[in-house]
Amino acid sequence: MEKYTLLIVDDEAEVLQVMIKKINWESLGFTVIGTADNGLKAIEMMEKYQPDVMMTDIRMPYMDGLELSQRVRTEFPATKILIFSGFDEFEYVKEALRLEVGEYILKPVSSIELTEIFTQLKVKLDQEISESRNVENLEVFYQESLPLMQNNFYSNLLEGRIKEEDLDKYLVNYQIPLNAPYYCCLVLHTSLSQVPDELNPVLMATSVQQQAQKYFSTKWQAHFFSYLGETIILVQLQNTQDLSELTDECDRFCKYVLHLIKAVVTIGIGQICDTIIKLEQSYTSGRMAVSYRGIYGASRVININEVAPQEAEQYNLTNETDISDLFKKIHTGSKREIEDSANHFLDHLYAQAQLFHQHTVAVSELIGDLYQFTTNNSLSVEEILGNIKELYLWLPDLNPEALRKWLVEVSLTLNEKLASARNSSTQTLVLKAQEYVRHHFSDTSLSLDDLTEILGVSNSYFSSIFKKVTGETFISYLTNYRLNIASRLLLETDEKSYVISEKVGYADPNYFSYVFKRRFGQSPLKYRMGHEVSET
Repeated sequence: MEKYTLLIVDDEAEVLQVMIKKINWESLGFTVIGTADNGLKAIEMMEKYQPDVMMTDIRMPYMDGLELSQRVRTEFPATKILIFSGFDEFEYVKEALRLEVGEYILKPVSSIELTEIFTQLKVKLDQEISESRNVENLEVFYQESLPLMQNNFYSNLLEGRIKEEDLDKYLVNYQIPLNAPYYCCLVLHTSLSQVPDELNPVLMATSVQQQAQKYFSTKWQAHFFSYLGETIILVQLQNTQDLSELTDECDRFCKYVLHLIKAVVTIGIGQICDTIIKLEQSYTSGRMAVSYRGIYGASRVININEVAPQEAEQYNLTNETDISDLFKKIHTGSKREIEDSANHFLDHLYAQAQLFHQHTVAVSELIGDLYQFTTNNSLSVEEILGNIKELYLWLPDLNPEALRKWLVEVSLTLNEKLASARNSSTQTLVLKAQEYVRHHFSDTSLSLDDLTEILGVSNSYFSSIFKKVTGETFISYLTNYRLNIASRLLLETDEKSYVISEKVGYADPNYFSYVFKRRFGQSPLKYRMGHEVSET
């Protein structure tokens, strides 16, 4: 029998205990994974556990139940929400309906009533899971996916086979509404090595595409098609600033399908283009972004404009040659893969260039490609390739083994320099964020959204690299920084607690006391008194 997880939120400890003890949750098909006595703590538990159901009171400190429900509806769309409250004012009920809350239950609530509500909820959840995993439904969806003519149009578009003068004719004939100021390609990669037993890999990919259509179609006017074994999502943007919001939305989707159907999905976001004809470039950079999952990890979004802006603008993989494969391996491959690709490239070169002048031309083109690749990625040409004029003179004269050794060494050096450049960029971004906190920690309105807007990156990308570098989330870092300042002010000044609260960025003194006690194990007043006693 399918078991579902439940988080209960109420600031009354007695109510929490009664609900846990009076209801046989296991027999109803639910497991209580935790309780929270305020909305902020509930958000932390939501991030950690992502429960199937959250049941919350309305009136609570720091964040009420309606605000909490709004956050959960936005950030954890798979979670069902139940509200129980002693307040039956129309405005509360109306807001709950707007948030699509499953049930609005008035206190006091009996165990019989709760049992009936959760029995019905269990049936509904079972039905939704069944629909998501039903093999027959997925097979039907797979057969009835995007029409062949539309998919063929998109494929030709990505391969540069559509002439600009013919574009409008195709859009009208195939009933494809594309009329936004900007467009962007998302390359959606589903791991086929981590699939539940009841689904085969093809049906898993189909299920992910089905969920993506529900998730992105309306807001982003998205179009879906398959190309080279991947699902491609063509989204329409009203302005370039929408890219950060799109990135965060994609990151939430990756977490959503991982929770719902255990699908490991990576989304690569390509560069923005202002015409459909340029979609080929957006797809190419989106495909490159997906290949970075070996560096940044899977089950997340990777925006090429954030991780490698130079490549988004200049690096093009549409020419599927051996040199393109070598450059791709230099970016994301292992040492063995880079060596194999370099040797494969030279095998092809020697097979095609039989005469000496042909060999000289081929090696000269290789030097030009390596020069372009190095400059495009903002690396030092002289440091990696040496003097280019001299290189053109002596490199063509090398024997095959010496040339192989040289190309492998250069390729591995490029790989190391790119990895170092990425790490340096990441460190710089984190240092900028920490510097900003040092100068603005007293700003009560300081938030993750404000900071990422200033830094020009998405929430999801910044959050992942900040935790990777520092070992903690940005919110934890900000909280700890503020509390460390507060603890010093408590010991070094005679200022009131509420004054210190405002100085370190907390508008609500009660909430300041709450987080301070959670960190130091005692209230600000006791903390100050305890240190005064120890000093005497």
